[in-house]
Amino acid sequence: MSTTVVARRRRLGLPRKVFSQVLLMQLAIAAGVAVVATGLFLAPLGHQLDDQAMRRALAIAATTAENPQVVKDLLTTRPSVDGPVQQEAERIRKATGAEYVVVMDRNGIRWSHSNPSRVGEHVSTDPGAALAGRKVMEIDTGTLGRSARGKVPLYDSGHRIVGAVSVGIAYDSVRSRLIHAVPGLLAYAGGALAAGALVAWLISRRVQRSTRDLAFSDIAALLAEREAMLHGIREGVVALDREGRVRLLNDEARRLLGIGDEALGRSPDETLGAGRTTDVLAGRVTGTDLLTVRGQRVLVANRMPTGDGGAVATLRDRTEVEQLARELDSTRGLIEALRAQDHEHANRMHTLLGLLELEMYDDALEFVGEVVGGHRSTAEQVTEKIRDPLIAALLVGKATVAAERGVALWISDATRLPDRLVDPRGLVTIVGNLVDNALDAVAATPHARVEVELRTEGRTAVLRVRDTGPGIPPDRREVIFTEGWSTKRPPAHGKRGLGLSLVRRLAERQGGSVTVADAPGGGARFTVVLPEALTEPGLAPAEPGPAAAAPPRPAPVVVSGPTPGDGTEAATGTGTGPGGGSVAEEPRRPR
Repeated sequence: MSTTVVARRRRLGLPRKVFSQVLLMQLAIAAGVAVVATGLFLAPLGHQLDDQAMRRALAIAATTAENPQVVKDLLTTRPSVDGPVQQEAERIRKATGAEYVVVMDRNGIRWSHSNPSRVGEHVSTDPGAALAGRKVMEIDTGTLGRSARGKVPLYDSGHRIVGAVSVGIAYDSVRSRLIHAVPGLLAYAGGALAAGALVAWLISRRVQRSTRDLAFSDIAALLAEREAMLHGIREGVVALDREGRVRLLNDEARRLLGIGDEALGRSPDETLGAGRTTDVLAGRVTGTDLLTVRGQRVLVANRMPTGDGGAVATLRDRTEVEQLARELDSTRGLIEALRAQDHEHANRMHTLLGLLELEMYDDALEFVGEVVGGHRSTAEQVTEKIRDPLIAALLVGKATVAAERGVALWISDATRLPDRLVDPRGLVTIVGNLVDNALDAVAATPHARVEVELRTEGRTAVLRVRDTGPGIPPDRREVIFTEGWSTKRPPAHGKRGLGLSLVRRLAERQGGSVTVADAPGGGARFTVVLPEALTEPGLAPAEPGPAAAAPPRPAPVVVSGPTPGDGTEAATGTGTGPGGGSVAEEPRRPR
């Protein structure tokens, strides 16, 4: 088939543009309504004009019948073209504009007629109803053609019927009145049609702007593409109307938010409950790439208002990215710890080399013994208090990082943690986040110190982390647990503001809680209570006998403060520090 034939078929058919099709349809509707309305108006108008003509004829007939002189002349004279009845009837006809005024006797003989030659003849239509005493209105055809007629009986003074009066109105006058009314009706219909056409054009122009002058096929294709895109992309999309109700959810949004079709037509507050995710979707929290947590998922949300007063929110799953970021943070922390240990080892090797070059062999031997014994003592003291290997390894690693940053990390005397945790990895996350925040808070402050306390009460684990930093104002003690809220600069690999939020969620997942208050002597104190954090004693691994029976020893030293700057390194040892904890001894200087 040639393109010429296709183009000709398109020209002969409906236009493709939505604007043109809507305009044509509305014009057709307006024209049809105008024609139907005019026809519906003309039909009752004809009946109305007929009724008016018949009533007028009946009124003229009744007025004539009420004239006593007509009755008297009918009873006392004979029908004649010059008789008084004919003269009175003609006078009434000319005065009223009727087509004829016929006065008849009881035999149906005319005593008057507009055509004098008809006087004395029998009437052409049946006068029985009028002579029987009834009033008659009708459209009928007589000797003068079709007319609207009115007939009434004629009574004498004794109320006896002596004849009848028939009056006719020419039906051509009724038809002419109807025809004369048609131009006016058409004018009104044309005006209505013009107004309807103008309104149709304005509406079509609005439709044209709204649809961007697309064809129906283009709109259908766009809708199909939109459905395929919304349900095919791996990003959640939530559309809300101007009232804040959910009107669209794609498959990924249902998965990320854990909701279904029941959310349609309802607000996020009704569907999701209170929380940061709800605040972001409702527009109460603004910004770009907002972090929020829904269940076990970390989401990045963006909300964009639409022209109709609603909004479209997009959700991206950053759970795996955040897990990788936290693994990267852990790796960086391990690297920092190894770097610190390497730096410390280099300093000790330099010190040992100097002692050997000075031939201070006894001091060198004593120095090596202190270093080796200090490290062994530190590890033994940590594992004595904290039997879980993950927590113990975490604190030893954090201790090395703290030493590099010039912070003294303490383990409280009350610390006791057996190796029967239900979720050791969850507690690792909680302890790691709180210790990292404490180290950040006290870094670059004089006499910086962080104290960790881990103890159990039955199956409940209680964690306290104290620092000597600036503390947290009372008005911010709730907002710090909000996803995305942070006072630190974001790292290169992502955003901050999830650590404390995850701490709270991990605690609440186990039925616990996390609170923050002022620490004695200044700083902040975070307290985490985890009910049912430990397994039953019978299910726990067997405790080593000697360690379990060993009497309480002084609190272990995890790390000392900053290293001296004279080329020697701080050694790890035991000693009683403030607050009942332990602190490193001052390093021994070469003699």
